[in-house]
Amino acid sequence: MPAHLTTRPEYSLLIDRYDTWMFDCDGVLWHGDRLIEGAVEVLEILRKRGKRILFVTNNASKSRKSYKAKFDALGVQASVEEIYGSAYASAVYISSVMKLPKDKKVYVIGMAGIEEELREEGVSFIGGTDPADCTLEPFSLSSFSLDPDVQAVLCGLDLSVNYTKLSKAFQYLTRNPGCQFLVTNEDSTFPSADGLLPGAGAISAPLRYALEKDPISIGKPAKTMLDCIQAKVKFDPERTIMIGDRLNTDILFGQAGGLATLLVLTGITSKQDITGPNASPIVPDYVTHSIGDLRVVDGQ
Repeated sequence: MPAHLTTRPEYSLLIDRYDTWMFDCDGVLWHGDRLIEGAVEVLEILRKRGKRILFVTNNASKSRKSYKAKFDALGVQASVEEIYGSAYASAVYISSVMKLPKDKKVYVIGMAGIEEELREEGVSFIGGTDPADCTLEPFSLSSFSLDPDVQAVLCGLDLSVNYTKLSKAFQYLTRNPGCQFLVTNEDSTFPSADGLLPGAGAISAPLRYALEKDPISIGKPAKTMLDCIQAKVKFDPERTIMIGDRLNTDILFGQAGGLATLLVLTGITSKQDITGPNASPIVPDYVTHSIGDLRVVDGQ
């Protein structure tokens, strides 16, 4: 059973116990463009106490630089080096793990954030936000020219997903030998300011069904994301805690990496998901209603 935190001594002990704090963002720090009450104050408390703070998000719609602009707009202190998104991790995976040759390309189903991170890593790509692919015109194989240099398809959240993008990705994955099927993450939904919407996992689902094949997932809960962080930041897993709102990504990610986990109930997961006869088998170490609850240690 997780420890349900409610008192000032419990929150003080929690803060003293961990040196590195990894935060999911959507559903933990904000909903859309609305901050969760007390989130900024808690981050300030942690920084004043010398804690290392990292932001680990599956949101691949923005690059780290663009995400930094969102932090700034909301008044949340953060540096680009503290932000780890699945778009960035995917670009690093393709350049450093796959070691995609410079003359090869990635076909992208996704938004500008993925393109920016691929560009930063020196990875060539097609698709994505290209107007030729962002069309509702019928797709025709007779007018499609297969690019033999495409050696990977990377699929993330795409608010302009269409039949043309799915069809092109399918062609590359079935006709180009060795073409890798990659996804930034497999989140089924994501929390917008006004409610749940289909997530990146829902975007790649048609390809999985058509191909009868599972992709390589880069973001949480995959260890690939943690490997990406560990390549840049030195931390002791036993003194590190992951804070998230989703059991099957954030909490599972922390557990897979040997980190402590704190579940907040301001996003995807509800109290019913962790209690009663139908409770999830994924059990966090700690639970609190909101990240803002930790303000109590400062008398707020």
